Amino acid sequence: RALIFPLLIREGKPTPFFTFVLALLFCVFNGYLQGRSLTTYATYPPGWLGDLRFITGFLGWLIGMAINIHSDHILRNLRKPGETGYKIPRGGMFEYVSGANFFGEILEWFGFALACCTMESLAFALCSLFILGSRARQHHK
Repeated sequence: RALIFPLLIREGKPTPFFTFVLALLFCVFNGYLQGRSLTTYATYPPGWLGDLRFITGFLGWLIGMAINIHSDHILRNLRKPGETGYKIPRGGMFEYVSGANFFGEILEWFGFALACCTMESLAFALCSLFILGSRARQHHK
């Protein structure tokens, strides 16, 4: 999402370079920590891919990603070219929550945490909840 979403935006406010660099560094650092945790420290019993925790987590991740991608699509297409002003998104999960894109991403990371069952993945899911939850609350207001 960090790489794809910015490329799909048609128009918008420019992002300050410093903000971009911080976001990039965060994604690289988190990706390294998650990858290192899974490849070096995590151990799984035989048959883990068939375990209910893995399957439930994977499905949560998959559903969260689908919600996130669909919600981003709705947000990108809110305004016609050249149109300005605030519009309330409709459709998809926006019918149930005002920050459907945030909800999808939070669900994604908690699904990932359940599928991986590592402290690092849980820590990232909790950080996502607090950061994206506060952004969703601001957007709702």
